[in-house]
Amino acid sequence: MDLNLRNAVISNVSGNTQDQLKSTIIDAIQSGEEKMLPGLGVLFEVIWKHASDSDKVEMLETLEQGLKTP
Repeated sequence: MDLNLRNAVISNVSGNTQDQLKSTIIDAIQSGEEKMLPGLGVLFEVIWKHASDSDKVEMLETLEQGLKTP
């Protein structure tokens, strides 16, 4: 992923409230547009980098379960 894209996504959401971040994530998912995927990836990267080890385990368990569900 291009570093400029990463910086642009972070710049666009820096300072947003939790409600604004939630709306951004929901809108990106509901739109179903492929072009939104890199931005969601950047947000996930931020979450992952700042998560505790136990939070990472929980995210991986949630992801694993979500991928098993049809």
